[in-house]
Amino acid sequence: MEPSQAPLSRVTIQAADFDLNAEIAALRAQDPRVGAVCSFVGTVRDHTAGTAGRISSMELEHYPGMTEKAIEAMIDEAQQRFDIYATRVIHRIGLLQPLDQIVMVAVTSAHRGESFQACEFLMDYLKTQAPFWKKEQTPDGARWVDARVSDDNALARWGILANNS
Repeated sequence: MEPSQAPLSRVTIQAADFDLNAEIAALRAQDPRVGAVCSFVGTVRDHTAGTAGRISSMELEHYPGMTEKAIEAMIDEAQQRFDIYATRVIHRIGLLQPLDQIVMVAVTSAHRGESFQACEFLMDYLKTQAPFWKKEQTPDGARWVDARVSDDNALARWGILANNS
């Protein structure tokens, strides 16, 4: 009999911060198959390439319901592509400051290679395709953040074309 996945939702969109250690402990709890856990945490930087000034804050917005559904679909895709057991994605919204955590992706599997690949696959998707909107505050004023060509290229290596229309 397969161990059941912890009763965590796979996707959470929230304003509150998260505790990486607690999230990983819950993700792998009572699943003796797990031999690897890969996680990624993205944080707010105080600068962005191509800007003259520093970033004083970042505001993230999303489309409730649609965002979670889109990320769930990509987790399903990751489970088809990679031999993984459990996945947890937390993405923050609202006003964030430099050093604040923005996003967490954690993946469990039997071996590290599958976890690493699935985690990277999901982050490449989140950077370009997940329905979030980011606005940076700089000394020159506010500006909406567009996806970068490098992010689109990272997604393309998985056979997914960016739809930044």
